[in-house]
Amino acid sequence: MPMNWLKENVTKARANLAAEVSKFKNRDFMEAVVSGCALVAAADGTVDASEKQKMAAFLERSDELKHFDIRQVIEVFNKAVGDFEFDHAIGKANALKTISKIRGKDDQARVLVRVVCAIGAADGDFDKDEKSVVREIAQELGLNAEEFDL
Repeated sequence: MPMNWLKENVTKARANLAAEVSKFKNRDFMEAVVSGCALVAAADGTVDASEKQKMAAFLERSDELKHFDIRQVIEVFNKAVGDFEFDHAIGKANALKTISKIRGKDDQARVLVRVVCAIGAADGDFDKDEKSVVREIAQELGLNAEEFDL
Protein backbone atom coordinates (compact mmCIF):
# COMPACT_ATOMS: atom_id res chain seq x y z
CA MET A 1 0.00 0.00 0.00
CA PRO A 2 2.65 2.64 0.91
CA MET A 3 4.61 1.79 -2.26
CA ASN A 4 1.57 2.51 -4.46
CA TRP A 5 1.07 5.81 -2.63
CA LEU A 6 4.72 6.76 -3.18
CA LYS A 7 4.63 5.79 -6.85
CA GLU A 8 1.40 7.70 -7.41
CA ASN A 9 2.71 10.82 -5.68
CA VAL A 10 6.04 10.72 -7.53
CA THR A 11 4.08 10.53 -10.77
CA LYS A 12 1.96 13.52 -9.71
CA ALA A 13 5.06 15.47 -8.68
CA ARG A 14 6.70 14.81 -12.07
CA ALA A 15 3.52 15.86 -13.87
CA ASN A 16 3.40 19.07 -11.85
CA LEU A 17 7.09 19.68 -12.58
CA ALA A 18 6.50 19.14 -16.30
CA ALA A 19 3.65 21.65 -16.20
CA GLU A 20 5.90 24.19 -14.44
CA VAL A 21 8.70 23.67 -16.98
CA SER A 22 6.28 24.23 -19.85
CA LYS A 23 5.90 27.83 -18.67
CA PHE A 24 9.56 28.52 -19.43
CA LYS A 25 10.00 27.83 -23.14
CA ASN A 26 13.21 29.79 -23.59
CA ARG A 27 16.67 28.69 -24.66
CA ASP A 28 18.49 29.98 -21.54
CA PHE A 29 16.20 27.88 -19.33
CA MET A 30 16.59 24.77 -21.51
CA GLU A 31 20.40 25.16 -21.58
CA ALA A 32 20.47 25.66 -17.81
CA VAL A 33 18.37 22.53 -17.20
CA VAL A 34 20.46 20.41 -19.59
CA SER A 35 23.72 21.74 -18.09
CA GLY A 36 22.36 20.88 -14.66
CA CYS A 37 21.63 17.35 -15.90
CA ALA A 38 25.20 17.02 -17.19
CA LEU A 39 26.57 18.36 -13.90
CA VAL A 40 24.59 15.77 -11.91
CA ALA A 41 25.71 13.02 -14.31
CA ALA A 42 29.33 14.10 -13.75
CA ALA A 43 28.95 14.33 -9.96
CA ASP A 44 31.25 11.34 -9.41
CA GLY A 45 34.02 12.93 -11.49
CA THR A 46 33.30 11.30 -14.86
CA VAL A 47 30.48 10.79 -17.29
CA ASP A 48 30.82 7.24 -18.54
CA ALA A 49 29.10 5.82 -21.60
CA SER A 50 26.26 4.27 -19.61
CA GLU A 51 25.55 7.58 -17.85
CA LYS A 52 25.52 9.37 -21.24
CA GLN A 53 23.11 6.81 -22.67
CA LYS A 54 20.90 6.94 -19.58
CA MET A 55 20.87 10.75 -19.58
CA ALA A 56 20.21 10.97 -23.34
CA ALA A 57 17.30 8.53 -22.95
CA PHE A 58 15.99 10.56 -20.00
CA LEU A 59 16.22 13.81 -21.97
CA GLU A 60 14.42 12.26 -24.95
CA ARG A 61 11.48 10.97 -22.91
CA SER A 62 11.47 13.63 -20.20
CA ASP A 63 8.10 15.27 -19.66
CA GLU A 64 10.04 18.16 -18.16
CA LEU A 65 11.86 18.83 -21.46
CA LYS A 66 9.28 17.73 -24.02
CA HIS A 67 8.49 21.37 -24.75
CA PHE A 68 11.92 21.86 -26.32
CA ASP A 69 13.33 20.65 -29.65
CA ILE A 70 14.99 17.35 -28.75
CA ARG A 71 17.80 17.94 -31.27
CA GLN A 72 18.73 21.16 -29.47
CA VAL A 73 18.49 19.44 -26.07
CA ILE A 74 20.81 16.61 -27.19
CA GLU A 75 23.20 19.10 -28.84
CA VAL A 76 23.48 21.13 -25.62
CA PHE A 77 23.89 17.95 -23.55
CA ASN A 78 26.63 16.58 -25.84
CA LYS A 79 28.52 19.89 -25.65
CA ALA A 80 28.27 19.93 -21.85
CA VAL A 81 29.42 16.31 -21.60
CA GLY A 82 32.25 17.04 -24.05
CA ASP A 83 33.43 19.84 -21.78
CA PHE A 84 33.50 17.40 -18.83
CA GLU A 85 35.37 14.80 -20.90
CA PHE A 86 37.95 17.41 -21.92
CA ASP A 87 38.47 18.55 -18.34
CA HIS A 88 36.17 18.07 -15.34
CA ALA A 89 36.90 21.52 -13.89
CA ILE A 90 36.21 23.22 -17.24
CA GLY A 91 33.00 21.23 -17.68
CA LYS A 92 31.83 22.18 -14.22
CA ALA A 93 32.72 25.87 -14.70
CA ASN A 94 30.95 26.01 -18.08
CA ALA A 95 27.86 24.23 -16.72
CA LEU A 96 27.63 26.61 -13.75
CA LYS A 97 28.13 29.59 -16.07
CA THR A 98 25.24 28.38 -18.26
CA ILE A 99 23.08 27.74 -15.19
CA SER A 100 23.83 31.24 -13.86
CA LYS A 101 22.04 32.76 -16.89
CA ILE A 102 18.75 32.21 -15.07
CA ARG A 103 19.98 33.60 -11.72
CA GLY A 104 17.47 36.15 -10.49
CA LYS A 105 14.59 34.39 -12.26
CA ASP A 106 13.54 32.63 -9.09
CA ASP A 107 10.63 30.59 -10.46
CA GLN A 108 12.83 29.22 -13.27
CA ALA A 109 15.70 28.64 -10.83
CA ARG A 110 13.50 26.70 -8.41
CA VAL A 111 12.10 24.53 -11.20
CA LEU A 112 15.64 23.83 -12.44
CA VAL A 113 16.72 22.69 -8.96
CA ARG A 114 13.66 20.44 -8.70
CA VAL A 115 14.40 18.93 -12.13
CA VAL A 116 18.03 18.14 -11.25
CA CYS A 117 16.88 16.68 -7.92
CA ALA A 118 14.49 14.43 -9.87
CA ILE A 119 17.35 13.42 -12.16
CA GLY A 120 19.64 12.68 -9.23
CA ALA A 121 16.93 10.50 -7.69
CA ALA A 122 15.84 8.88 -10.99
CA ASP A 123 18.00 5.79 -10.44
CA GLY A 124 16.69 5.36 -6.88
CA ASP A 125 19.98 6.53 -5.34
CA PHE A 126 20.35 10.30 -4.86
CA ASP A 127 23.89 9.97 -3.52
CA LYS A 128 25.99 12.48 -1.55
CA ASP A 129 28.01 13.57 -4.62
CA GLU A 130 24.83 14.31 -6.58
CA LYS A 131 23.29 16.17 -3.62
CA SER A 132 26.50 18.19 -3.25
CA VAL A 133 26.37 19.22 -6.92
CA VAL A 134 22.70 20.19 -6.61
CA ARG A 135 23.59 22.30 -3.53
CA GLU A 136 26.21 24.08 -5.68
CA ILE A 137 23.62 24.65 -8.41
CA ALA A 138 21.20 26.14 -5.85
CA GLN A 139 23.98 28.37 -4.51
CA GLU A 140 24.90 29.49 -8.05
CA LEU A 141 21.26 30.48 -8.51
CA GLY A 142 21.15 32.36 -5.21
CA LEU A 143 18.75 29.85 -3.66
CA ASN A 144 18.88 28.25 -0.24
CA ALA A 145 19.64 24.54 -0.68
CA GLU A 146 17.70 23.73 2.53
CA GLU A 147 14.53 24.77 0.71
CA PHE A 148 15.02 21.58 -1.34
CA ASP A 149 16.01 19.33 1.61
CA LEU A 150 19.63 19.21 0.48
